[in-house]
Amino acid sequence: MIRWVHFRFFPVALALSLVLLVFNAGCIAGEPVSTEAAAAAKQMMAQIRARYGENKPITDDDYDKSLAVKCVNGTFVGTKTDDVVSYKGIPYVGQQPVGENRFKKPVPFEVDEGVYEAYHFARGCLQPISADDAGSLAVLGEDSLYLNIWKNTADTSEKKPVMVWIHGGGFTQGSTINPLYDGFNFVRDNGDVILVSIAYRLGGLGFLHLSHLPDGADYPDAQNLGILDQVMALRWVHENIAAFGGDPDNVTIFGESAGGCSVTLLPLIPEARSYIRRVIAESGTPAFTSSTEEAIAAADKALKALNCETVADLLALPPEKIADVVGELLSLEVWPERDGNLIPLDPYDAYLKGEASQIDLLEGCNKDEMGEFVHFMTPDGFTEFFTARRENRFAAMSEEDLEKARAFLDNTPGNALYKTRSFGDQMIFITPAFRMSENHTAAGGRTYHYYFRVESSITNYLSGHAAELAAVFNNPQETFFSGRAYDDAFNHTMQRMWVNFAKTGDPSLTAGESPTGKAIQWELYNSDTRPIMVFDEFNVHQGYEPDYGIVDWERTYPLTKYFVF
Repeated sequence: MIRWVHFRFFPVALALSLVLLVFNAGCIAGEPVSTEAAAAAKQMMAQIRARYGENKPITDDDYDKSLAVKCVNGTFVGTKTDDVVSYKGIPYVGQQPVGENRFKKPVPFEVDEGVYEAYHFARGCLQPISADDAGSLAVLGEDSLYLNIWKNTADTSEKKPVMVWIHGGGFTQGSTINPLYDGFNFVRDNGDVILVSIAYRLGGLGFLHLSHLPDGADYPDAQNLGILDQVMALRWVHENIAAFGGDPDNVTIFGESAGGCSVTLLPLIPEARSYIRRVIAESGTPAFTSSTEEAIAAADKALKALNCETVADLLALPPEKIADVVGELLSLEVWPERDGNLIPLDPYDAYLKGEASQIDLLEGCNKDEMGEFVHFMTPDGFTEFFTARRENRFAAMSEEDLEKARAFLDNTPGNALYKTRSFGDQMIFITPAFRMSENHTAAGGRTYHYYFRVESSITNYLSGHAAELAAVFNNPQETFFSGRAYDDAFNHTMQRMWVNFAKTGDPSLTAGESPTGKAIQWELYNSDTRPIMVFDEFNVHQGYEPDYGIVDWERTYPLTKYFVF
């Protein structure tokens, strides 16, 4: 099933040809798809799927001992290219979430004396094949709870800081197999850290509320399984990463979009917090969460579409059907749940109370976040979809807050498209990020805030959602968001700031560390001057929010209590 909400990664022509491949149709909306575009899509899918492979047990002594690392749940043998060793497809659970484990908490990993290949990426988590996420083109399966590790052997320093990547995709799509997230270039150029990427359950298999069903009492965690998977992965990292040369007491989790939301929720979970020292949240906050009432309503909608009334009915279905129907029907409705158990009823308030004050935080967003949606949904499609969604959310607001929202729209110049995208920028990304910085700082936490302004070359995209990712991972060839390769010095500046933060808690660069030879001092956030690091392609510099007028403090900032609109 093809989902047309986020449209991440693929140019329109390629997206259309992907639909052609999936449905074997001759045209889309009456327009023929070129042979060249279809061939390009087929090649893309083949390239993604070629990254998958079955890692097998090694039963003889014929393997490179220098690339073998003994972990609690097995000895894993990696592959080496130049100075970078990668370990792919390592399971971080004792049993995969299939059969009776579907809709259940992840099973802890166990002691295993076996030796295993770690040569290939594992399956991606089940999700609809999507025109907007390269990860969805991978070989997919329900048995998908694996992680990947990259380390640089040329840097022989001990106890390296560890950076754990959590991918985005609206909690219904994405995977670690996406070439955009490949860690080779990152670790090649930043050998003083170890990079890990983790998978987690998505959509209807990872975030579907079930405890309200007649037989749902045995499934109290179904609404937040994807987050619990992440906690288990962090536990695996904590217990095993020293064997790879990493420091289990210096772990930075970082992620974008849904991954950005995830990394801001995990410090509020006591077990996860014990595994984390620092957080980098890119364009993601606790705004991407649901109340219990919203989660139940979404689940009921999915159950009706699946013709199911009980958990037993769901267990009888092929997992692919659950993933497809929920991913198609409930995109932007299936989120982690603020259940008051795993996740606080008000995560913002939890930060204000200091529940994560010992965690260093670096976070921010992009200037034109909604540009991704505008481009790939088309301007008309975007305006229609988000206007309807906005009006639906308005129904839950008090009269006083509704007046604030209407005042913002009335005073924003331009047409309906510009008003809608500006309101989306504020409500979904900008104000939640600043509320995080304000609350974490007020509780005594160390906070750094950024504002990314480099523009994509893709029509209507501007500095849209995820435009920074190719720079962060130093994969300039992956231009699905950027449309072009950014300046090389800029890419390395951004990476080095992320690495410095992971190493020391301070992302500032000395002249010797800076790729441009220019020292860049990044001020800690405070509520008086509101310092921000402004990422312009040829001028990364310290700025202050009031000088840029980024936030509407009177009209949209108070509306963050409604979470995503």
